[in-house]
Amino acid sequence: MKDVKAVILAAGQGTRMKTEIPKVLHQVGSGTVLGEIITSLKKAGIEDIIAVVGYKAELVKNSFAGKNIRFVEQQELLGSGDASKIALKGLEDFTGEILITCGDTPLITPETYIRLMRKHKYENASCTFLTCVTQDPSSYGRIVRDGWGDILKIVEEGDATDEEKNIHEINVGTYIFHRQEIGKYIDGIKKNDRKKEFYLTDIVDIYVRNGRKILTESCSPDEVIGINSRKDLSMVNKVLNRNTIERLMESGVGIIDPDTTYINKEAVVDKDTTIYPCTVIEEDVVIGPDCRVGPFARLRPGTRLAKGVEIGNFVETCRSEIGENTKVKHHAYLGDTIVGSNVNIGAGAITANYDGKEKYRTVIKDNAFIGVGVTLIAPVTVGKGASVGAGSVVPKNKDVPDGVTVVGIPAKPLVKETEQKEGEQR
Repeated sequence: MKDVKAVILAAGQGTRMKTEIPKVLHQVGSGTVLGEIITSLKKAGIEDIIAVVGYKAELVKNSFAGKNIRFVEQQELLGSGDASKIALKGLEDFTGEILITCGDTPLITPETYIRLMRKHKYENASCTFLTCVTQDPSSYGRIVRDGWGDILKIVEEGDATDEEKNIHEINVGTYIFHRQEIGKYIDGIKKNDRKKEFYLTDIVDIYVRNGRKILTESCSPDEVIGINSRKDLSMVNKVLNRNTIERLMESGVGIIDPDTTYINKEAVVDKDTTIYPCTVIEEDVVIGPDCRVGPFARLRPGTRLAKGVEIGNFVETCRSEIGENTKVKHHAYLGDTIVGSNVNIGAGAITANYDGKEKYRTVIKDNAFIGVGVTLIAPVTVGKGASVGAGSVVPKNKDVPDGVTVVGIPAKPLVKETEQKEGEQR
């Protein structure tokens, strides 16, 4: 939507989190708080995004280098009203709509942003903002309406009367304005006597006094969660994970214990696959149909499982492709590995992919058998139908030919008893 620009208010430090890292750079899923908000805005069709930064501004900017995001700095942290005014300075000639959202609410969905923008445009409102009705409104600004349901103002909890604190409709902190109108009225925001900051919420009262049309759009209680503490951060991650798991179960994936399972929202899992408890599936993982994963498995980025693969307890994979009906059942590690179909990987088997400087690839071809406690030192290839005996170590570049059995440290072809006797007779 080229006629809508977004402003993210991301200048805060997050003092309650007890951290030296800017609040917006803390991890949510596989990304960051700010990154999640940017992604949702872009999915909603907003191309031009401006982030207002303050605390450790350069660190935030560097974290999003090359992401086509514009930054402006709030030198003195004087609140959301002041930050919004700073962002608007570079948009004097813009005549479209300005969507302003908080930098600590990463659960607002693209669909909610779209509903907000559509209602604002369809109703030709001067200001439309998100609200939510919640059982516990404490710490949020309350929405004060008149007897006809029209907006009167937003009052912050610290400034609310006892009667206003009983209101359960809260402000989410996301607004959309006509650019020219907010430019006209934003200078009317006065510094709050208690906090010594400029509240963007006060713009609503100014609009009411000037007879402007103000509307609201509702969202779910989950989307309201703002990150101000480590507890809030964990709640956000829990909601994201729950949403991902519910979506996958609706698509035909079996998840035995959702409460102990983590699946990144970018992971792809096909139907009729079963995920067992205490399993971690990270981003950039693709799992085919009819697989079995876990318990206590960890699939790291770059993992690809074909149909019918079994990944058992305490198995870790990373940047590895595993072919149909292969079994990796117990305490194994596969890194930078290509595994064919119908392969058996024994308990405790390891592909040693890192020599301290570089990472190398291991290839295990169809129908191979890797015994218990085997170490394959990459780069190395185990051929079709080949076997590596229990406890063996296959050195780098010592490929195992098709159909051959190797054993020992270092692994060497197994000499059959008849062949050994024939050699002795010679």
